[in-house]
Amino acid sequence: MSISEASIGASPLGRGPTIRDVAALSGVAASTVSRALTQPHRVNQATRERIEAAARELGYAPSTYPRSTGPGRSGAVAVLVPDITNPYFFDFIRSTQHQLKTAGYTQLLVDTEEDVELEATYLEEFRGSAVGFILPATRLSDEQLISAAAKSPLVTINRSTPGVPSVIIDTPSGVQQAMEHLFSLGHRDIAYLAGPPNSWSDGRRWDALQERAELLGIIIRRLGPYHPSTRSGAAAADTLLNSGATACIAFNDLVAIGVLVRLRERGIDVPNEMSVVGCDDIFGADFCQPPLTTLTAPIEQAGRVATDMLVSRLRPGRSQMRMKAELPTHLTIRASTGPPLRPAR
Repeated sequence: MSISEASIGASPLGRGPTIRDVAALSGVAASTVSRALTQPHRVNQATRERIEAAARELGYAPSTYPRSTGPGRSGAVAVLVPDITNPYFFDFIRSTQHQLKTAGYTQLLVDTEEDVELEATYLEEFRGSAVGFILPATRLSDEQLISAAAKSPLVTINRSTPGVPSVIIDTPSGVQQAMEHLFSLGHRDIAYLAGPPNSWSDGRRWDALQERAELLGIIIRRLGPYHPSTRSGAAAADTLLNSGATACIAFNDLVAIGVLVRLRERGIDVPNEMSVVGCDDIFGADFCQPPLTTLTAPIEQAGRVATDMLVSRLRPGRSQMRMKAELPTHLTIRASTGPPLRPAR
């Protein structure tokens, strides 16, 4: 079973009403809506009544999934995904659902919309109905994650926080491979198209790129941050063309694909006038024009490992509990990278 919102009814946009819709109508934060509907004693009466009226008007209802009553019993596991429309998460979602089903659990799929407040709100709201959580690419702070892990079993992906189980995909070494590939082609001025500022992975990649650029004696420029979607690609491409760089490494494939589209619109030849590297090797990366050079990440494996780590916490004694697993990446070279037309500096 999958859900993106715990709701009923329909909105003018053709989707069910969301907690954010209720928050907007009642003039409060989404977290306040969550407390009013699930823990009403924590909200003053006037605010609670206003929220309840807004929820009734929109036809919104909070989640009522039953919670497991003891270790080893079946129950629901909530998987909080930053953007369910991002193809990066497709194989991940499928692998977690399969592993959970095999272990006797139901998957609740929740879209946090790249919103830190919404992620924190859902984590609290679903704590009463989910036996555990899997958080791929969480945007929460270390303090928030440590607090959440003290209340419910959870596993993060691409995030290392003391005391919180995690699965790490080694993209820092992957972007270093990408830089060495571009260096071997003759590029000496490379741009990094950065992702969300609160992305732990983004920070690690930038540190790795700076380290390798210093070792190679070349220029690395940080442009952005950019929202991790194709629509950010146009702005990223325009800035890239004014930067002086002859190649770029994008935070993810969606940004890279958006860059390819914009460069084609502006008549820029890829790879002769600009080389482009993505990250993740999502479905469709090899269908681009030209096909995208990118880091291939073991996304499906990450989902399986994270699920196994969580299940081992839900069923103590059945298997050895790991606190951390690290998975390698590798560079897949396609036609979007080549030697620069401009001579190296």
